Amino acid sequence: MRFTRYESGMYHYNKYICRHLTHSMLLIAFSLTSIVWLTQALRFINFIVNQGVSITVFLQLTLLLVPSLLFMILPPAMLCAVLFVYNKLKADSELIVMQAVGLSRWRLALPALQIAACVTVLGYLIAFYLQPVSYQKFKDMQNFLRNNYVSIMLQEGVFSSPVEGLTVFIRERDSNNILRGILVHDNRQPGTSVTMMAEEGKLVETPQGPRFLLASGNRQEIREGKLSFLSFDRYTLDISLYAQSVKLRSADPQELFMGELFTRDATLSPGENAKRFAEAHHRLLWPAYPLCLTLLSLAVLLSGEFNRRGQPKRVAFAVLLGTGLLFSAVGLRGLMVHRPEMVYAAYANLLLPSLLAARVLGDYIRRKTVAGAHP
Repeated sequence: MRFTRYESGMYHYNKYICRHLTHSMLLIAFSLTSIVWLTQALRFINFIVNQGVSITVFLQLTLLLVPSLLFMILPPAMLCAVLFVYNKLKADSELIVMQAVGLSRWRLALPALQIAACVTVLGYLIAFYLQPVSYQKFKDMQNFLRNNYVSIMLQEGVFSSPVEGLTVFIRERDSNNILRGILVHDNRQPGTSVTMMAEEGKLVETPQGPRFLLASGNRQEIREGKLSFLSFDRYTLDISLYAQSVKLRSADPQELFMGELFTRDATLSPGENAKRFAEAHHRLLWPAYPLCLTLLSLAVLLSGEFNRRGQPKRVAFAVLLGTGLLFSAVGLRGLMVHRPEMVYAAYANLLLPSLLAARVLGDYIRRKTVAGAHP
């Protein structure tokens, strides 16, 4: 199938604008995600400082936040990319040349809408699958590190507290991970104090959490002012509260899939069910904002007259409108938790600006067409 000269020219201009938008979108999204990820990662630096977690584990934990961060960053990144590319094209007179060869505003807006549609699809992929999967792994791993990751905390010659109320001291650790010269003081139960000393031991992981296998030692317990003494050859000590903490941890709404969010759980409070309701509608609405913001920014930029010095006022106006729209979306999400009927306002916040922007572009095109047909 052969392309006509006009169709071939359209293909090239479309590819040209799409390429610029893709590069800008990727750069902005990567930069913003990296900055936000860094600020979030600093919150978990205590795992390295206080718990001795390796850099690999730390990165694995914090990188699980990337889908959730990217989900929130895609709409503002798309807005910035469209404003940057189209303002630059207009300032360089490239849009003027394209209009001179007969391309309408909708034809010029088509590349941006195509990229915005791709970003929207990516947003729904994150919302429906990637975010709940990654965030669930993040919460499980965070909970594990806080309650269960104790083997690396036990350093030679240092008093460590892997669990509140439990103090452990080891004299040395050999190449086979055998601990020698062990002192354990357990004060987790009020009114009871237990001190254990052993020649050697080893920390092992079980389905119920980490356990200390102590060998050749003694156990001293003070209960109600009375001291009891026990010598042992082998003794198993529970040093974790992991099993209890897993049962107590409730699922965060960001961990749940859409079907779970729309299902009311009778075991939860009305407030928790309201949070799930708000999260479900937020995931339906937020990925569509790239399309809405693209229409809005193009309606502002393409309806203006040509200015070789650029359009700083129109760009600022588009940024103001887009920022206000995004903040309104986030605010309405919070309001839906307390007032579920605000869901209608949340959908109106997305649909009305999109329809208005599309009408502005359409009306401007018709006025220019009529003016050209009737000089």
